[in-house]
Amino acid sequence: MTRFSFYPVCNSYLLVVAAALVLLGLLLLVPGRGQIGRKRLAVLCTLRIGVVVLIILAMLRPTLVYTERNRQSATLIVLTDQSRSMSVPDAVAGRTRWESLRHAVAAAGEAFDNLAEQFELKVYTFDSQIHPTRLDGGKIQLPEQPEGRQTAIGFALEEVLRRQAGKRLLGVILLSDGAQRAYAPRDLPPQTAAGRLKHLGCPLFTFPIGQSRGLGQAKDVAVKELLAARGVFVKNNLTVAGQVRVDGFVNREIPVRMLFETSPGKMEQVDQQTLSVTADDQLLPISLSYAPQTPGQYKLTLEAVEQPGELVTTNNSLSTFVEVLGGGLNVLYLEGALRVEQKFIRRELDASPDIHVDYIRLDPARPETRPGDFAERFKPGRYEVYILGDLDSTAFSGDELKNLAEAVNRGAGLMMLGGFHSFGPGGYAATPLADVLPVEMNRFERQPPGEPIRKDLHHDGPLSMRPTQFGLMHFALMLAGSREENLAMWSALPPLEGANRFRGISPGAIVLATAGSNVPLLVAGNYGNGRVMALAVDSTWRWPMRGHESAHKRFWRQVILWLARKDQSAEGAVWVHVPKRRFAPMERVEFTTGARSADGTPVADAQYKAEAVLPDGTRRPLRLALQGDRMAGSLRNTHSAGDYAIEVTATRNGEALGSARARFLVFQQDLELDNAAADTASLEGLAAMTGGESFAAERLEELVNQLATQTEHLEIEQETKQTFYDTWPLFLLVVGLLGVEWFLRKRWGLV
Repeated sequence: MTRFSFYPVCNSYLLVVAAALVLLGLLLLVPGRGQIGRKRLAVLCTLRIGVVVLIILAMLRPTLVYTERNRQSATLIVLTDQSRSMSVPDAVAGRTRWESLRHAVAAAGEAFDNLAEQFELKVYTFDSQIHPTRLDGGKIQLPEQPEGRQTAIGFALEEVLRRQAGKRLLGVILLSDGAQRAYAPRDLPPQTAAGRLKHLGCPLFTFPIGQSRGLGQAKDVAVKELLAARGVFVKNNLTVAGQVRVDGFVNREIPVRMLFETSPGKMEQVDQQTLSVTADDQLLPISLSYAPQTPGQYKLTLEAVEQPGELVTTNNSLSTFVEVLGGGLNVLYLEGALRVEQKFIRRELDASPDIHVDYIRLDPARPETRPGDFAERFKPGRYEVYILGDLDSTAFSGDELKNLAEAVNRGAGLMMLGGFHSFGPGGYAATPLADVLPVEMNRFERQPPGEPIRKDLHHDGPLSMRPTQFGLMHFALMLAGSREENLAMWSALPPLEGANRFRGISPGAIVLATAGSNVPLLVAGNYGNGRVMALAVDSTWRWPMRGHESAHKRFWRQVILWLARKDQSAEGAVWVHVPKRRFAPMERVEFTTGARSADGTPVADAQYKAEAVLPDGTRRPLRLALQGDRMAGSLRNTHSAGDYAIEVTATRNGEALGSARARFLVFQQDLELDNAAADTASLEGLAAMTGGESFAAERLEELVNQLATQTEHLEIEQETKQTFYDTWPLFLLVVGLLGVEWFLRKRWGLV
């Protein structure tokens, strides 16, 4: 497009007209007719008019404008997924996803060749990395089989953007099943990269390949979940729950077995269950059990028997480790009311690896709350300690309380907590526990369930619990090393809400703590070979809520140890804690370790040495750092699947405190095929974020042709101006005319 335009000086035609009038007025300054002839006068006027015309033309600044449309250079990026999940045969016409991808790319070969003549074409395959791929005569050179172990879609998009930084992008084409399966640090969210593409104005065109159903036509049995307690006491039942997903084996029975480590490296079947499959893609629950006979750390495996035709077998089993406790304490905690106190007590006791708490809440009005084996739990030897909360005596039946009294007589510990239906108000004065508990009760204290609470049976709060002179030195109440420090810690504890009113103290019992001088709160005594306690309060939860969690934890641990006659344990118990027993490959393993004295307090001046035992038996030293009252460490580079262990030894002033060992495993995982479901919705969402579109694989050629032809958005208008007023010919012409005019005037004697 060409046009002729004027750009007057100062953008003012008025100024040009004024200048023209002035210059034309100067034409009047010509010699008189008497001085020069008519012809000579005409010549001079013509020369002057020519100069004026040229000057006016220069002031109008005439310009010839040329407008051209030029197409900018751009780059098209093609990303093809070469991970192992692309080998799943669930694409169109029974092809594998990889075959479908190769077919679509081959069909678009001519379109790619045409586009490469006009634009730059960059082709990559990707898995955990991106791999540049050659384009030969329109044919993209793809591997014969997809072998990648990860699908890092987010990383691949970020990496190609980094490599093509500064270039104008025509678009990005992504062919994949859409499911990102990658370990850190390759697990960058694809949405982040899509956001960058949107900011750059680069559309993402996605081609989902595969079915979202999963393995599709492939057959597979996978153990999807394994739930087992971290610890169990020796000869107690360990229940293992799990879920098994079955694909492609309808009307088939699948045996699932539980394997337990009976000796190092030897696994034996200890239980089995057969699952009946009635539908495809079915998720079936399973529950197995076993009672370990020997203390220690053992490997446990839940395994579905391999079936003919399975594509993947690495997902047929899950394993973990369990701690079988030999010298620990079994505690039965019974409650009738849903109280805050029980939550805090259980939390503190469960934090001790050598104390196991079975909690049962009984409702006398609801018989179904009683476990089927409830009566068996009071037989001597079943539990070392019993705790009774706010539970009316009518919750018990038959000889249960008689058996409980006999269990205490033979050496078990018993503690009753304060409550509206504890002690005398709970009707225990008329039960076998009347002679067992260290406080006096009578039948007139009875608080029938459902009636208004009697105020005469309770002390109102706030009540500050303080040890007596004897209690200050009692094991259960020693919160610090010395008598003075112990008293200071008790004095700092916040008051409690209220307490039961005891009619009296049994003969031989000792008051360990009071509120003021005459309100007993904690009473201890003996019954036969057992120890008993009566705690009149039920609000020690206020201590941890006000920042005294360590004192609360120590108090309750020492109470249980004293009741179980474990208050004389030796110092130096070393421990190692790993937060879980199963880790993914390359996952960082954090752990803590420490040593504690008999009362549960940390040994502050201990020295530690930690090592990791790898699956091949080699050892790797680990660094430890102080973290509060314990040491913390970590193990990195857990790339090999197998059994690991962390071993810690502790010394104090050159003397051995002991050692501890924590086992865990890095599970074998086929990240690509354990769950090979395609994620078409994810690819559609990524394309929509960038202003692109998602297509079926068969439309790849159509899209490439469209990108090659519809390039209006890449064309820009470029304007070229050609001027005449500032050229040297015009300048010479003006000077020439003025020179000729001056020469003629001089020759004709006019100057």
